[in-house]
Amino acid sequence: MNTMSKINYSKQIQVLACLATMIIVNPLFSQAQLVGVNLAGADFGEGNLPGVYNVDYTYPTRSEIDYFTDKGMNVFRLPFRWERLQHSQFADFNTEELARLDSFVNYATEAGASVILDPHNYARYYGEIIGSDTVPVTAFEDFWSRLALHYMDNPDIIFGLINEPHSMTSELWRDDANAAIAAIRATGATQLIMVPGNGWSGAHSWTQNWYGTPNSVTMLTIVDPLDNLVFEVHQYLDDDSSGTSPDCSGTTVGSQRIHNFTNWLQDNGKRGFLGEFGVTNDAICLYALDNMLDSLDAHSDVWLGWTWWAAGPWWGDYMYSLEPSDGVDKPQMAYLEEHISEPSGVDVSLPREFNLSQNFPNPFNGETRIAFDLVESGLVSLDVYDLQGHEVAALVSQNKTPGRYTVSFNAGDLPTGVYFYQIQAGNDAAVKKMLLLR
Repeated sequence: MNTMSKINYSKQIQVLACLATMIIVNPLFSQAQLVGVNLAGADFGEGNLPGVYNVDYTYPTRSEIDYFTDKGMNVFRLPFRWERLQHSQFADFNTEELARLDSFVNYATEAGASVILDPHNYARYYGEIIGSDTVPVTAFEDFWSRLALHYMDNPDIIFGLINEPHSMTSELWRDDANAAIAAIRATGATQLIMVPGNGWSGAHSWTQNWYGTPNSVTMLTIVDPLDNLVFEVHQYLDDDSSGTSPDCSGTTVGSQRIHNFTNWLQDNGKRGFLGEFGVTNDAICLYALDNMLDSLDAHSDVWLGWTWWAAGPWWGDYMYSLEPSDGVDKPQMAYLEEHISEPSGVDVSLPREFNLSQNFPNPFNGETRIAFDLVESGLVSLDVYDLQGHEVAALVSQNKTPGRYTVSFNAGDLPTGVYFYQIQAGNDAAVKKMLLLR
């Protein structure tokens, strides 16, 4: 069957009718990914809980927010301790700690950044596993109900359920996560939720079973009524992926270790986020860092973005610190900047309307990007055609959840000319033209 028959006829007529007109270049393109850094400090002093502010722990400064947003970063992962915000189970939040949290959140979001709220608790509360007799799952539900209610009107907030669950069954963590998600949605909050896996949430171990049932199995039974979630993984590049050594295992170790997770995302229509990673200023490590971020960029249809580990006022000479020293950038920053677009805020709430954006750049020479918004789950196809209606590229053909997506189109050896791209998503469809100039 002629592939032109796939294209909505009325849309085809609209495209052909304006082929002789000037191609309009869209000067603005929303940053497709969330790119940023963990600003740590509020999670410090875990041996003394709740602890004393500015003695056992601290909060990041406004100058740090300014520095990283000036670099083009648009998201901060904020690690903090559950025990400091809620001193006992089911209690009201501590007003002084909540004020500190609000102060950071308000300044960062007013600066145009998103904030990932990260209870840095390893699926524990005062050292006891969530879902145990000591810390029932209802306590976790209560915590997230209160936090979601407090921030439900701020669209730049992202809810990170917990940091690095481990040493528990995957099924128990799955049940904890589903309970927290249900509690968040019961408040009416619609923001993005980040769900980590068991076993320290390593990307490299997503399909392994040394920690119990693989995350690749249990995470498929995570349920969000709004389908507005992303799976958070962490990945370090030393021999055992622990992030405790200054050395890296090779220049391509980054892309290799996230490969299976990327495939899992693509095969199951899911989205991923690299919540922690870091390397030293070692030549092999810097190559490996660039290699891993290249892989994320190449698969931006399923990777939402990343946050470096770490920066913050109390890191001192920590080997992965991105904190500038006497106003001088750390060497790793130059490599990260290669993977950061122009600064812009990112709306992480669910799209309200289906939309197919104009590709950017347009006209283009070799490679361009296409963004689209989905409001319903289902099979999505995105294809590129020449003027004769012949399909020249199939960019997407898989199930997708509601959200904002960006894919890259590499024209390869296609000749100069006008092309058009069509998306079909359930009952929604759209087509736009683009100009390839050699």
